[in-house]
Amino acid sequence: MPEINAFGPAWRADVIQDFARSELFERTFQEGMELVEETAAYLDGAGRQESKLLSRNAALAYASESMRLTTRLMQVASWLLVQRAVREGDMPPAAACEDRYRLAEEHVRGDDGAEDLPAPLLMLLDRAERLYERVRHLDRRMYVESADQPAPANAVLNHLDRLKSAFGT
Repeated sequence: MPEINAFGPAWRADVIQDFARSELFERTFQEGMELVEETAAYLDGAGRQESKLLSRNAALAYASESMRLTTRLMQVASWLLVQRAVREGDMPPAAACEDRYRLAEEHVRGDDGAEDLPAPLLMLLDRAERLYERVRHLDRRMYVESADQPAPANAVLNHLDRLKSAFGT
């Protein structure tokens, strides 16, 4: 039986550390950080200029959607940085299980004026949404679903236990 601590079964630490050391993490981290930089460059440059040309309703939608976009990307970046801290030994896996490091629940965007938004913003919104959903899936699998499941059975130990029972040793 796995050791239980304040954050759940100790075997979850292995799942967290394995992910943090994986190629999937590396790719996701790289994609997330690049998207943050690309979004910042767009919103500070071309996006700022494009937003000045929008109608009042579209400008409000632009402001709302750009805020949602940056908030979502900061949540993803924060989550990825926590995983990197685990990988580098700067944070114990148990600390990464705390609720404050989980992704916030999804807030659906409104479509008021969205049809008038600049295409580059819509593309960034789409990419950020897809990345957020992937990271949210990883977060749930690592921290939520694994907490609800018992530790995986060890086939060798199970077999040895059955042999001990059968032969009384």
